[in-house]
Amino acid sequence: MYEYKDKYTIDFTNITYYREMHLIIKEALDFPDYYGCNLDAFWDCITDMMGDSMHIEILGFDVIERKFGDYGIKFVETLKDVKHYCNDKYINDIKIEIVRGNERTEIK
Repeated sequence: MYEYKDKYTIDFTNITYYREMHLIIKEALDFPDYYGCNLDAFWDCITDMMGDSMHIEILGFDVIERKFGDYGIKFVETLKDVKHYCNDKYINDIKIEIVRGNERTEIK
């Protein structure tokens, strides 16, 4: 559970259904077995990881946007909240990059 890595890569490139998205997240971030596969559970688990520097790279985000529409927007908003967790206490320790096709965007 929560094995530290220099970079966590979440790859949605070949995703086909909604629940698979959270299973990919769970595996990539080494979330516990009780992970609830929703954004509230994502928030709980990701904030438990705070304290060490963290670099998260999300590949295939364009697939999430295309297949799941507004859920992709909600996921990005949650990532922004992670970046600014605890009144920006960890802002310099967290790097989150979203890859859509050939475009790479860092969450600010």
